[in-house]
Amino acid sequence: MVTIGITGTIGAGKGTIVDFLVKEKGFKHFSVRAFLLAEIGKRGLPPTRDSMWFVAQDLRKNFSAGYILEQLALQRKDFDGPAVIESVRALGEIQALKEILADFTLFAVDADPKIRYERILERNSSTDHISYEKFLADEQKESISTEAWSGNLPACKKEADFVFENNGTVDEFHAKIEAVLRQISLV
Repeated sequence: MVTIGITGTIGAGKGTIVDFLVKEKGFKHFSVRAFLLAEIGKRGLPPTRDSMWFVAQDLRKNFSAGYILEQLALQRKDFDGPAVIESVRALGEIQALKEILADFTLFAVDADPKIRYERILERNSSTDHISYEKFLADEQKESISTEAWSGNLPACKKEADFVFENNGTVDEFHAKIEAVLRQISLV
């Protein structure tokens, strides 16, 4: 019952890993984004990156550092196949996943900021209609906290079992993922 968690910078390729694992390898996807958008809807907030950040911080601070991922890990335990949980953003979430899921492996992905910004403009989701300056500011906001409940992408990347640089083509990226899956005996 393997579970791969995905962490990474905005637009680096977390979704590309998920798509590959789901479509090519039969993994089930558990999404922090979907979880947060549902909570945002309950609170009557707009579906923006700022709302997602605010709600995630609020849930982590008021319930537990790993609250969001704890909820997804519990859902995952009801599924008897390989799973991917996306997106891990706080150290407390990594700790929660390691405590709940014995088979947990963390992947991190990063890429050049300009490439990542171009990617978010292309994907055109409701949370991605921002300027390059706002993109960089949002990322900075998720990079500086020392609290276990707060988002800190560089700290999560340091905890990863495997780190991917994704500055090339999708095929090149898929080959890197495939090589790691072979290394951990998943293909």
